[in-house]
Amino acid sequence: MTILDQILQEKEKEVRHLKATFTVDSTVPYQKRSLFDRFQQSDRMNIIAEIKRSSPSRGIINQNVDPRNQAKDYETSGAGAISVLTDEPFFKGTMEDLRAVREEVNLPILCKDFIIDEIQINRAKQYGANVILLIVAALSKERLQALFTYARGLDLEVLVEVHNEQELELAQETGATIIGINNRNLKTFEVDLAITERLAGSVNSNETLLISESGFRSTEDVARVKQNGVKGILVGETMMRSENLQHTFDALRVNL
Repeated sequence: MTILDQILQEKEKEVRHLKATFTVDSTVPYQKRSLFDRFQQSDRMNIIAEIKRSSPSRGIINQNVDPRNQAKDYETSGAGAISVLTDEPFFKGTMEDLRAVREEVNLPILCKDFIIDEIQINRAKQYGANVILLIVAALSKERLQALFTYARGLDLEVLVEVHNEQELELAQETGATIIGINNRNLKTFEVDLAITERLAGSVNSNETLLISESGFRSTEDVARVKQNGVKGILVGETMMRSENLQHTFDALRVNL
């Protein structure tokens, strides 16, 4: 069983619990913040800076991070959006992290989780997300389309994540306008920027916002994917371990 399989098993349990305990509160205000518009209009590489305490591949990264302070530092340093990992069993994140970040910053926020059911989308919006993640490898074609349509109906943007040619084709068939190419293999957790270089050529970057995810540590890393029409990168561990966030942001926010 792969790590992704294990995570999805836990998500099924989580969804059952959610359906028994979570109620949508229609009185919670929602303010749209478009990641797509912000990134397409920028003349520098956009960074989705991630708040991530831990991961199955890297173990504990920053267990005691204060999401509010980290998010504010990200915003001040030049983040275009913030990703909050809300999975608890494998990444030590919580929905309260997402709520705290929403209260602190005015940037678009991505709820980074393994979404398999509409109720998770309802919860993400209620806690302040503007964007949700749908991972093609985690969903059937039918569920991918259903969840994508449901999220768009709630005025949420959707980052559709792919890792190979077949997944990219499915993402495009779904109607995705924000496609994330994950350089990390979710079955082995190995990272290779060549995945973005290989897949990006099959995407019209004038109409689709391309995000490259994982593996960015230097200006040279960003320069590699920039040549392929990528306008945004998702950076987690490098940001969480940075001792000088402004320096790290300056190194990665190359001119487009």
